[in-house]
Amino acid sequence: QVQLVESGGGVVQAGASLRLSCTVSGRSFSTYAMGWFRQAPGKEREFVGAINWSGRNTDYADSVKGRLTISRDNPKNTVFLQMNNLKPEDTAVYYCAASLDYYNDNDIPLVVSRYDYWGQGTQVTVST
Repeated sequence: QVQLVESGGGVVQAGASLRLSCTVSGRSFSTYAMGWFRQAPGKEREFVGAINWSGRNTDYADSVKGRLTISRDNPKNTVFLQMNNLKPEDTAVYYCAASLDYYNDNDIPLVVSRYDYWGQGTQVTVST
């Protein structure tokens, strides 16, 4: 059984930084592509960014490029989302997810349906 637990959310002012963590239990963490998604009230869950199994390749939503960075520490079964220069529109519940649905190093899953396991989410609130 694979379990994902996010942490690091909170309430911050616009312009601040946060680092979210997602720790994965179970074997074979290093074989999963890992993604971050977010969901604001009344909106659908949307892709934020993802990282391939090795950590060599990443992809981001246009709305967060240059502000958010994903990294992973495979020996510690953990993936991180560093968020800088936060904006009020970044307010949402942030979810990490794990996927085995990829073909090669360059194929990074970008949609909800390609992810097999999900965490419970962590709230990020950015005030003006």
